[in-house]
Parts: sequence; structure tokens; C-alpha cells
Amino acid sequence: MPVAPVAPVAERPAATAGKVRRTPARVRRPGRARRTALPYLLLLPALLLELLIHLIPMVMGITMSFRQLTQFFIRNWSSAPWSGFDNYELAVDIDKPVGEALLNSFFTTVLFTLLSVGLCWFLGTAAAVFMQETFRGRGILRALFLIPYALPVYAAVITWAFMFQRDNGLVNHVIHEQLGIGGAEHTFWLLGDNSFWALLVISVWKGWPFAFLIVMAALQNIPKDLYEAAALDGAGVWQQIRRITLPSVGAVNQVLVLVLFLWTFNDFGTPFVLFGKAAPEAADLVSIHIYQSSFVTWNFGTGSAMSVLLLLFLLLVTAVYLFLTTRGRRESDA
Repeated sequence: MPVAPVAPVAERPAATAGKVRRTPARVRRPGRARRTALPYLLLLPALLLELLIHLIPMVMGITMSFRQLTQFFIRNWSSAPWSGFDNYELAVDIDKPVGEALLNSFFTTVLFTLLSVGLCWFLGTAAAVFMQETFRGRGILRALFLIPYALPVYAAVITWAFMFQRDNGLVNHVIHEQLGIGGAEHTFWLLGDNSFWALLVISVWKGWPFAFLIVMAALQNIPKDLYEAAALDGAGVWQQIRRITLPSVGAVNQVLVLVLFLWTFNDFGTPFVLFGKAAPEAADLVSIHIYQSSFVTWNFGTGSAMSVLLLLFLLLVTAVYLFLTTRGRRESDA
């Protein structure tokens, strides 16, 4: 058979044989800079709103704390006389009624916050661990657990206020009439020392579903193999929770406890809706105390100084907490 002739291969010219082919320079696309700036442009409205809603009022509040701002200067607060640190000295002087009342309110808030955060974390963690097991109706029960967190604060607190009524409230009806505890005389829940416990119940009822939601999401990242291996080694339920569950969600719990602390210590809506402008002395939290000092006695300068002191305290607690938890995590990793 005749063989088709093969075309000769063109020889490379001698002049270009020794040259190295260079990669062409990378041309920058015109839309790349636009795509890089797009995330920052999308964040710009949120930053502007943050500036208008939080930062500017914060600066104005700090400025007011250095002035003798009363009801006579509300129309033009910048014309109020400059007082320097007199408002701060009045707020921290425990030998005077203003400082003594603020100190009592501070200790009440600390006790209330510690109890509320501890109970919220405990109930949320226990419910999250319980919901890890598969059983019929788990989805419905999980949705019911989140109802207190989804309800508006006003609606939830108003409902509890009706339940804590002395004469026709559900709480007294169940305790005194159904269970027969405490005798026939109904209890005042929104007055006196019992107001502290009523406020604590509402705070825990509102806050524990958030802890449940966060811990439940963190538990999804724990491999099931760890529990199976621990069960084969003879570890019981409590040992698995102590050795596997709690260490695995330790980082999440650190952030959760801090957020719950800040939210609870700053909570204003719950005591204000429950008690109104004048909270009982047993439930006089710092937030409602500052409101009374500012909008009831019309001494906005002193109220602003109390607000600045509260901000400094929360910043100090946050810094110390983050320092201790970060150092502890580094030591455990080492």
C-alpha cells in the first residue's frame, strides 16, 4: 500500500531558538476592585446606623454627665452649667443617700445577675443534652422550648404580671388553693422582698431558651464516635457529660455566659414593664435605678454619670473575663 507522505516539521529559526518565552503580564480586570469594595459598601449602612443610634448618644451622655443638667435645661442642654466630676462624686459617695441607694442597687443587680445567668445556663445545657437523644415528638418539644425566647418582652412580662397578681393571679391560685402551701393568705409577689424572686423567675423563663439554642447548636459538632467509645470503656452518662460534653462546648459556654451576663445586668425592659417607674427596693436593678434618677427626679447629670459608671464596670468585667478565659484556654492547650 502506498504510504502518505509526512509533512516536514518546520524548523525553529536560529534567531529565536535561544529565547525563553515570557509569560504575559497579568492584566487586572476592571471589575475586581469593584468586587473587593462591595462587602464594605454593604456594611456602610449598618455602620452609619450604629454611629447614629449608639456612638453619638453615648458621646452625648458622657458630655451630660459633666453638667448640672436638670429639668430647667432640657430645651437647651448644652447651656447647662459645667459641674466637672461633681456628679460622679455624688454617685459614688456611699455616705450620702444617692450613693448609698446606688450601691444597694448595684449589689442587688449583681446577685440577680449571678442567679439568673447560672440558672439560665444550667437549664439550657440540661435541656440541650436531653434533646440530643432521638425520641418521638422531639421537634415539637424543641419548638415549645423556644417560645419564651421568641415572644416579645412586653407581651411575656405583662402575662407574668397578671399571673403574679395577689388576689386573682394564677401563681397564688396554684400555690395556696391547689397545693395548699403557705396557708390561705395570698402572697404579694410584686411588692416587698418577693418582688426579687418574681423578677428572677421571669428573667430565667425568658433567658434559658437562648442558652438552650446555643448549646444545642454546639453539641451538633461533637462526633458520636466519642460517646460510643466512652460507653464501650464503661463510662456512664454523667462521666460522658463531664469528660466529653462540657469540654467540647467549653469555648461556646465562655461566650454564652458573657453574653447572658451583659444582657441580664443591662436589662431594663423586664423590671420596667413588671413594676413600672417605681420598682420595689428588693428588685431595684441598676438600669431602673438610673431611669428613676434621670426621668423621675429630673437630675439627668447624675443619671448620666451613673450610666457612665455602669459602662465602665461592664467594660472592666468583660476585659477581665476575656483575659482569664483566654489564658486558661492557652494553658489547657499547652
